[in-house]
Amino acid sequence: MFAYVLRRLLATVVVMAVVAFFVFSLLYLTPGDPAAVIAGDVATDDDIRRIRAQLGLDQPFLVRFGGWVWGLMQGDLGISIFTNLPVSRLIGQRIEPTVSLTLCALLVSVLVAVPLGVIAAAKAERWLDRVVMGFSVLGFSIPVFVIAYILMLVFAIELKWLPVQGYRNFSENFWDWLRHLILPSIALGTVYIALIARITRASMLDVLSQDYIRTAQAKGLAPFSVLAGHALKNAAIPIMTIIGIGIALLISGAIVTETVFAIPGIGRLTVDAILRRDYPVIQGVILLFSGVYVLINLAIDLSYMLFDPRIRY
Repeated sequence: MFAYVLRRLLATVVVMAVVAFFVFSLLYLTPGDPAAVIAGDVATDDDIRRIRAQLGLDQPFLVRFGGWVWGLMQGDLGISIFTNLPVSRLIGQRIEPTVSLTLCALLVSVLVAVPLGVIAAAKAERWLDRVVMGFSVLGFSIPVFVIAYILMLVFAIELKWLPVQGYRNFSENFWDWLRHLILPSIALGTVYIALIARITRASMLDVLSQDYIRTAQAKGLAPFSVLAGHALKNAAIPIMTIIGIGIALLISGAIVTETVFAIPGIGRLTVDAILRRDYPVIQGVILLFSGVYVLINLAIDLSYMLFDPRIRY
C-alpha cells in the first residue's frame, strides 16, 4: 500500500505540473492586456509599455513560466497585479468562507442523499421511489443560481427566517455563522443531493438482488439491519466514488453560490480576478482547487479498503 500511495503522490506531482503549464499558457494566450486594463482608458502607449515592463509581461513566455514555476517551488504564488498583495495572503483571507460553505454543503448532501437513495431502492417501483427519483431529476436540472434565488425569496424575503446575503466568521458568532450558511449550503447541495441519491439507488438495487441479501432476509433479520448492515456497506464503493467526483461540482458551484449570496470567499475572489484579468490570482486559485481535487480523489481511493477488505493496493 505504501508503494501505491507513493506512486499516486508522484503522479499527483506530474498532474499538477501539467495543470500549471496549461493554466499559465491559456491565461496568457487569451485576448486582452492586463497592462492596458491597469493603465486605464486615458493611458498612452508609453504608459502601457512601462507597466508591462514592471510586471514582466514583456519577457518571453518560457522566461515568465520558468520564473513562475521557480516561485511556486518556494511557496510563492505570486503578487496580485491590482492589490499588490501576495496571492497566498489573498487566498488565506478568503479560504474560511469557502471551506465553511463547501463542508456544510457536503454534509447536507450526504446526510440527505444517501438515506433518500436507500429508501428509493428499498421501495423500488413504488410511489416513494418515483417521488425521490423525480426530485433527483428536478434537482439536477435546475441551475444553482435559480435554486438560490428561490430560497432567498421564500425563506429570507417572505418568511424572514434567514439572512438574505453575507457571511459571519465562525469565531465571532456560531449561530450567525450557521444562519448565513443554511441557504447557500442547501442551494449548492441540491444538485449534489440529486446526483448522490441516484447513484445510491442504482448501487443499492444491484446489491439487493444478490443471494447473500436474500439469505439475510430469510434468516429473519430486520429490514433496517439488512439495508444498513449488509446492503449499504457493500454498495458504498460506487457511492464514495461519486462523492469524490462530485467535489468538482461543489467547487464550481461555490463560485456561483458565493456570488449570489455575496459571500467573500475564494469564488468571489476568482470572479473579481477574472474580470480584472489578475493572472497571478487566477493561477493560484486554479492550482489550489486542482490540488485539493486530486488529494480528495486519492483519499477516496484509499477509503475503498475500509468498505471492501478484498481491495489491496
